[in-house]
Amino acid sequence: MLPFRTRRFYVTWGLLLIVACPRLASAAEPGTSERNASDQKIHLFNGKNLDGWYVFTEQTKFENPGVFQVVDGTIYAPGGNEETAYLGGLITRQSYKNYRLKLEYKWGERTYGHRQGKARDAGVLLHCFGPNGPGPWMNSFEFQIIEGGTGDLLVVKIDPRDGEDDRIALTCIGEIEKRAEAPYFKPGGEQYTFKNDGRLNWWGRDLKWQDVTGFRGREDLASPHGEWTTCEIVARGNSLEYYVNGKLANRAAGLSVSAGKIFLQTEGAELWYRNIELMPLNG
Repeated sequence: MLPFRTRRFYVTWGLLLIVACPRLASAAEPGTSERNASDQKIHLFNGKNLDGWYVFTEQTKFENPGVFQVVDGTIYAPGGNEETAYLGGLITRQSYKNYRLKLEYKWGERTYGHRQGKARDAGVLLHCFGPNGPGPWMNSFEFQIIEGGTGDLLVVKIDPRDGEDDRIALTCIGEIEKRAEAPYFKPGGEQYTFKNDGRLNWWGRDLKWQDVTGFRGREDLASPHGEWTTCEIVARGNSLEYYVNGKLANRAAGLSVSAGKIFLQTEGAELWYRNIELMPLNG
């Protein structure tokens, strides 16, 4: 997701019930008892088809005219079509809590629409809740995947329709230090509360970051272009930890929402996802 983008879309009331009483897998497959959940590794992607997932984008709604494809055991997202940048994602039908999620991604070459020539951009939205549309995203906490910024943490809050009640705040607490007036993750740093918006930059994000295709920072943890990068997310209780190629990049505590769907973004850039595995954790 783009840095500091205004995310003003609509969501219906009824979210309170979804957050307070979500129908959760407890990081286990349907029908698995909770006591056995910790013994299960869940392959969220079976390498053959998109069973267990659905697609939603601004442009195609719930249709999937090649927005996400299964190619040689990977999920391929072309990112767009001609002058159109697809904005949306591949979303689990099931909600999850207390898990360790691992996946790999690799960038392609193409960028589309308003993202042509810009940094290749995507992300994983976590603890998603609420309906889809009319905008592309869902209420969530994001694991940012973008050239130069993989490992950033974003709070993605979708505004309700005018006149509707909105009692659900998305908040989290980060350990930060300020650099050029922006918050960067620093273990043991000042505690700062993000509410309904904001970005906690991963600790090594380049101060000279530019929104241009191919940008790479001096300390980037992500693999060079064309190589696979491993992302790991530990969602335990009301906390999140983000790892990039095995190194801690970011973390937050005090999350106001600690369960929901998992959402793989497409945002105008060609990429692949693979090896999407979820390991249940004790709360």
